[in-house]
Amino acid sequence: MIYVVIGFLWVSVCLYVILGGADFGAGIVELMTKKKERKYTEKIMYESIAPVWEANHMWLIIAIVILFVGFPEIYTTMSTYLHIPLVLMLVGIIARGTAFTFRHYDAVKDNWQVLYTQIFYYASLLTPFFLGLIAAATVSHSIDPEAKTFLDLYIFSWLNGFGIAVGFFTVALCAYLASILSLKETKDQTELTLMIKKSKQTMVFVVITGILVFLAAYLSDIPLVTWVFSESLGIMATAFATIALGLILRAMHNRKLLPVRALAGFQVIMILVAATYQHYPDIILLANGQHLSLLEHVAAPKTISALAWALMLGSIFILPFLFYLMFSFARAKSKY
Repeated sequence: MIYVVIGFLWVSVCLYVILGGADFGAGIVELMTKKKERKYTEKIMYESIAPVWEANHMWLIIAIVILFVGFPEIYTTMSTYLHIPLVLMLVGIIARGTAFTFRHYDAVKDNWQVLYTQIFYYASLLTPFFLGLIAAATVSHSIDPEAKTFLDLYIFSWLNGFGIAVGFFTVALCAYLASILSLKETKDQTELTLMIKKSKQTMVFVVITGILVFLAAYLSDIPLVTWVFSESLGIMATAFATIALGLILRAMHNRKLLPVRALAGFQVIMILVAATYQHYPDIILLANGQHLSLLEHVAAPKTISALAWALMLGSIFILPFLFYLMFSFARAKSKY
């Protein structure tokens, strides 16, 4: 049953990075767009994320519940030493969702719309940045339970060069996902040309920040190159992600947009595989050389069994309705 729980944890993280990442990226793409073109991107991004923006965080909640119930020591370590970026990330999620709601559904259109829009932009930017900081902290050996000062315990455990680089990479990845996933929402050639341009710009942003991550890892003595390229799985995952990028560029050139969403999601999964497979099942690497493992630091067998059954039964009831929600939105849009 432990592998069932780990499987659900992995899938929920992947779906949150892909769907939630595209959600955050909508605000980032708008922010990166020239003012005269923002009316187009705002409409396109709204059409893209409106069907699922409220449901995306379900995957984050599932991941948190799995850690809380099935891996309490891992959950405690993260929520203790990374509580500052976690709180800032949650504040960003709340601020972004609130701003998105009032920006589009407020009964009165006035100057408050400008404030809502700015909150939406910068919360969309900062939230994935802190998500990247958290992810980097778990594998960078920067969390030191034996530290004696507040700064070493609760600040430098996540605020460092490698974490900042991963934060920028996460922002770039979210913007890339949003621009790629929104291509199907364009209504004419003007909108399509604009979003293809945005997709190519964010591709460059992803490549640049990806190089920055490897450089920061080298300067911080983090064996990221070894993790990614020392085994055939990492090399294959990197190759598949690169091939998918080429296929996306070709599809955009030929204006065949049906496969681009699946290819972009596949790319993200390959990036996550390449970055994490080497130290699996270790999920947190500590500064003192110890680690927290999904197989060793686990709840009681009966708890894991109950959690696995709850996840399997819950997915039977939840997933069909989620797919029906997405189908209903797509069908409603096709009528107009």
